[in-house]
Amino acid sequence: MSGAGMTVKPKDTMHEAMPDQPCAPDDANPDALSHGTLLNGRLRYRQFRHGYRTGLEPVLMAAYVPARPGARVLEGGCGAGAGLMCLAHRVPAISGVGLERDERTAALAQANFADNGFDRLAVVRTALPDLPGPPVFPPDGGGFDHAFANPPWHHNAASASPDARRDLARRVGSPDMIALWIRALGRQVRHRGTLTLALPAGLLDMAVAAMRAHGIGAISLFPFWPKAGRAARIMLIQGRVGARGEAVLMPGMTLHRDDGSFTPQAEAVLRDGAPIA
Repeated sequence: MSGAGMTVKPKDTMHEAMPDQPCAPDDANPDALSHGTLLNGRLRYRQFRHGYRTGLEPVLMAAYVPARPGARVLEGGCGAGAGLMCLAHRVPAISGVGLERDERTAALAQANFADNGFDRLAVVRTALPDLPGPPVFPPDGGGFDHAFANPPWHHNAASASPDARRDLARRVGSPDMIALWIRALGRQVRHRGTLTLALPAGLLDMAVAAMRAHGIGAISLFPFWPKAGRAARIMLIQGRVGARGEAVLMPGMTLHRDDGSFTPQAEAVLRDGAPIA
């Protein structure tokens, strides 16, 4: 299930599916769905009404993955499929596989793909980081061109969510879980392909060290500032498998104006599906 939940909460909504505001659990109907859209109505998107709700991270990651038409892409913890769908909308004819542990969430992602006509996207039920070492997807074993993920990062000592799906998406199973995700996903990517993660800025050192330890270099760091003059709270971290070179800090993006509305740069990504250059 995609990631830790939103670390930046918008005050106005680019699409009905956001922001990440979990509803109270409903024991009578835990699988009730909300029907919304992504990218200003360009994509239909259903998600569970209760528990984990899609945040900005999947849309931002999809905008940063440097995929070209025909590329093969893997998402770890794909949730209901927002990230892969945003990427497939921007880049024609990609093939994508989402890895998702929760059975009902995986089924919902597959239904979202079908509802939007993305017949080259599929979901595989599996629990990261427990993946075979050699690339097993796609079938020819050649590896993916790109992988991306918003891993869970809340420590297990943090308070558990009353909703099982939300808890699964947010809390790590061990202190080195992010490093294990990096290793597992990196091994599925071809030489010089990319791995992109969305993480809180405070986990930057850990993620960069883990990428380098597993042969992923030429790392770029893209910060998002909630408003001008504020500290970055979320970062995109991208590296290339088998590459070398120092880490590069990119110019980044300010998400909100002082009045809480999105900046033009953020609107271009969140509303229009523009790439992050």
